[in-house]
Amino acid sequence: MTTTILKYFRTLLPILLLVFQCDVMAESNAIVVGQAIDLSGPNGSIGRDYVAGITTYFDSINSSGGINGKRIKYLARDDQGIPAQSAKAVTELLEKDKAEYLLGGIGAAVTDAVIAAPKFAQSGHTLFAPLIGSVKSYGSNVLFWRPSPEQEMQYIFSYFDKLGIKSVGIAVQESALNQDLVQYVTTELRKRNMTLSGTVHIGNSPASIDKESNALAKANPNVVITVADTLGTGMFLKEFRKYAPKTFVAGISLINLDTLAEVAGAKSLEWTVFSQVVPNPLAKKSPIQIDHSNMMKKFRDEDISSLTLEGFAVAKTLVKAIQLSKSGKDGLQALAAQKGLLDLGGMMIMPSSNNQHMSNFVEMALFKKGGGLLF
Repeated sequence: MTTTILKYFRTLLPILLLVFQCDVMAESNAIVVGQAIDLSGPNGSIGRDYVAGITTYFDSINSSGGINGKRIKYLARDDQGIPAQSAKAVTELLEKDKAEYLLGGIGAAVTDAVIAAPKFAQSGHTLFAPLIGSVKSYGSNVLFWRPSPEQEMQYIFSYFDKLGIKSVGIAVQESALNQDLVQYVTTELRKRNMTLSGTVHIGNSPASIDKESNALAKANPNVVITVADTLGTGMFLKEFRKYAPKTFVAGISLINLDTLAEVAGAKSLEWTVFSQVVPNPLAKKSPIQIDHSNMMKKFRDEDISSLTLEGFAVAKTLVKAIQLSKSGKDGLQALAAQKGLLDLGGMMIMPSSNNQHMSNFVEMALFKKGGGLLF
């Protein structure tokens, strides 16, 4: 019996060694891209769409042979929107998975935690394309794909300026980071000779928000600009729409529309507009819009959105960076050193932008009656 077992293992051992060698070769022949992002927390639907777009582009590249024969191994870890969890996940991606590139998560808090993580600081990595809606500079540690919140606000002002609107209200969710953006908004009001009708401070009791919303509605602003996250915007709309059902309310792109409708009620979203940092994902006017739509049908078979298109464009940009890499993980630096515009397929970005934001694309979308955005 013992002899039989030994013969069996002698026969099996070469096979096991071959399988192990193949696994090692497969791992060494992969480019590891890691990301810690909210997939099940407050911004889970934003994260899931973003990851779906990223995954789709990487799948399309892998299906056609990868990058110079190397496949992309994309590892997305759920940080649930918790800063400490995000830092832990990124540390593991660097230590255990040997990630060569890191994509960012959602919000300034998780980005701060990642940047402060000792392993990240030691790695020399650049955190690429986090989704942040607050005014904050990270220097060379972070390279943004999307435009800055200031650029989105500029577009919102220009949009309403063209309509001859001069009376503006502000709804602000109290936080240190939001105060910087509020200061930017109030400065822009003065520059454009617009009048501040009043301010609603989100974060106090519902009764206080209701009282301030009533006062703002009586001041009859033409538009109210929100400087708040999804929950804060929803709390404001829920109260403000009692008194001003047909006043424009405008916000920037990182708003979770499903959650917003749950908090404020779908009817409250009528007469709201949001800046968007990609073209209409449902239109097929440019190569990147067409490719995104076709690849999502091929690899995901799920609904497309502005966030899936943004993820798709981010992944396409990262692939172009990897193609420029000489040492394995310096692709983003090599891309940022490129001069002039880079065409992603009818959508132009500027890798060498000195404000660490590659894209300047912004347009507006109206929340239409019955749901969904109308570009």
